Amino acid sequence: MSAENSPALAVSSWSLHRTLGLTYPNRPDHDVALAPEPTYGVGKLSLLDMPAAVVAALDVHRIEVCSFHLPSREADYAAAFRAALQKAGVRFQTLLIEYGDISNPATAERDLAWIEGWIDTAALFGAEQARVIAGRAEPTREALDRSIAGLTRLGHYGEARGVRVVTENWFELLPGPREVRYLFDRLDDTVGLNGDFGNWSGPAKYDDLEAIFDLATCCHAKADFGGGVLHAEDYRRCLMAADAAGFRGPLTLIYDGPDDDEFGNLAIERDFIRRHYEDARASAG
Repeated sequence: MSAENSPALAVSSWSLHRTLGLTYPNRPDHDVALAPEPTYGVGKLSLLDMPAAVVAALDVHRIEVCSFHLPSREADYAAAFRAALQKAGVRFQTLLIEYGDISNPATAERDLAWIEGWIDTAALFGAEQARVIAGRAEPTREALDRSIAGLTRLGHYGEARGVRVVTENWFELLPGPREVRYLFDRLDDTVGLNGDFGNWSGPAKYDDLEAIFDLATCCHAKADFGGGVLHAEDYRRCLMAADAAGFRGPLTLIYDGPDDDEFGNLAIERDFIRRHYEDARASAG
């Protein structure tokens, strides 16, 4: 199936969490040296081998990496990782910074400093972007404004280091398009939106996604594999919502279903997306 008419695709390390197995948790409230934990078993693929494996299995040339999948933040490991990317012909699209709550007044300053350290890591590893969490507080005006101030600080911090900061329609602070648009109406262009298909639900889901995807520059294209089968109509409507909003950025394949064959199910997502855009092109004449 041709990739010619499809948007650029990426693969997140989260989609391979069983294949990678080990995690190396580091949080603002537990800022310790990275040590392996068999969260999903010992795994059968190292992070250094992920770029080549993604190309070989999926013909995808972009990756995203969760912060807890980095076994080291040292310069020698970063150099080895960048060499693996270069050898495989893969772009490191986004470092996904998985913790921190910049909307909580009790922890905001600590968490901002911790996130800045991870933006430094993103720069060291050659990531084009760093995804940060906008906040976990309830979406009061005060919490949203605190998040705006923090994201603005992080956006400028990243810009000075060649890393684009993006946030996501995720967690309690951003339950719908009204809150997302409030945020982005007040942010400058140092912060972008990573839209995610899988973070919202309910009868208004598709309208809500369409209402924010004009802001998005990248997307977590997570399909629903409930029952072990891709829910085609839901996935199609998510893609159509993004299309209708004018989204034209890269789509990151996110798999979190019950089947352990992560590469196989990522291929199902990839083929669905490519077919969707082939059909759209054919319909347009």
